[in-house]
Amino acid sequence: MEKKYSVTVAGGGSTFTPGIALLLLDHQDRFPIRKITFYDNLASRQEPIAKACEIYIRENAPEIEFAYTTDPKTAFTDVDFVMCHIRVGLYAMRELDEKIPLKYGVVGQETCGPGGIAYGMRSIGGVIEVLDYMEQYSPNAWMLNYSNPAAIVAEATRRLRPDSKILNICDMPIDLEEKMANMVGLKSRKEMSVGYYGLNHFGWWHKIEDKDGNDLMPEIKKHMAANGFADALSGTNQHVEQSWIETFAKAKDVYALDPDTIPNTYLKYYLYPDYVVEHSNPDFTRANEVMNHREKNVFAACEQIIAANTAVNGGFEADAHAEYIVDLACAIAKNTKEKMLLIVPNGGAIENFDPTAMVEIPCVVGSNGYEKICQGVIPQFQKGLMEQQVSVEKLTVAAWIEGSYQKLWQALTMSKTVPSAKIAKAILDDLIEANKGYWPELK
Repeated sequence: MEKKYSVTVAGGGSTFTPGIALLLLDHQDRFPIRKITFYDNLASRQEPIAKACEIYIRENAPEIEFAYTTDPKTAFTDVDFVMCHIRVGLYAMRELDEKIPLKYGVVGQETCGPGGIAYGMRSIGGVIEVLDYMEQYSPNAWMLNYSNPAAIVAEATRRLRPDSKILNICDMPIDLEEKMANMVGLKSRKEMSVGYYGLNHFGWWHKIEDKDGNDLMPEIKKHMAANGFADALSGTNQHVEQSWIETFAKAKDVYALDPDTIPNTYLKYYLYPDYVVEHSNPDFTRANEVMNHREKNVFAACEQIIAANTAVNGGFEADAHAEYIVDLACAIAKNTKEKMLLIVPNGGAIENFDPTAMVEIPCVVGSNGYEKICQGVIPQFQKGLMEQQVSVEKLTVAAWIEGSYQKLWQALTMSKTVPSAKIAKAILDDLIEANKGYWPELK
């Protein structure tokens, strides 16, 4: 009899959780589920999401056991996989992450620059807590972590829980690979084989081939030089807001800086920070955009489903972009040896780079974890940028562990988005005030 799996979604109150639940149901042919549990430490936020999903599961997969809870023992007992996408501080804190730097003419962004550092300082403790719960109650389980900022969280888990069964992942390269597949007329990114190196939200594709080994880079480069990713937006339903459309178009300028590789879109925040600030509204940032649209729409859909006591025509959709999460779980559960991008300790996979750095590279995933695929020697331009950014990430984690004001000031100063130590200190002092109760005390 085929094994069925028990999955806990940590971050049960997230607006992305219904999409994950539907995705799990859609892929039961390859990843059969016996139980889904939602866990969140904020009952009031989780309850409408969970009640609506409970109705959907009852109507579409009544054989699956469903539960939601704020109790760690209940949530993490008898679990095979934990899918973790928590947001410590919710969107109210993201709004401050974005608006405080903009007061000083500095990029305000969720995972990049001072905002990403602030978010990282909040996320470390939350992710470690979830990991510890899993290991306490289900020591054989795997944690698939896609909580942001993934680079800082991954460095923290390397430092604090080096032997834990955790895989750190990100969906942004997946979305961009789907767009590149569209550019060359392929049905899916899975019809491509890629070479990629970098840090999370800070990487480059240096090789893209089809299954027959044909080089797809020349055709993709033509698209990038003309329009960035903007002429390949029909692939998914995620990242379709105006701010994302502008980001995909700006990739043309990011690409121009090194036309031998294809860049991750997040590099615009580091390479064109002046442009980003000029095109930002300090009174209405991405956090406001999400709160005014996705947050309201998802919770409204939940209330509608609960009121009607049916999910028929309820407006829920599977997050197709997150299919990679099921791919990863399948690779571990079924030992499929699928090639996937993971955030892992370098250990020589990038030959001329810090072996302790948490790098994002292709790996082969199976029941025992992953095997890294070496990416060779990287160019000086990318190496220099990565050395600066990985130092920001390492200093941030060290500041959290040691409670060090000095190291966090150094982290902000070293960020390519911040123009001076003076401005870094002013931003830091504001962020400390805003994050009271979330960050460890800094001395």
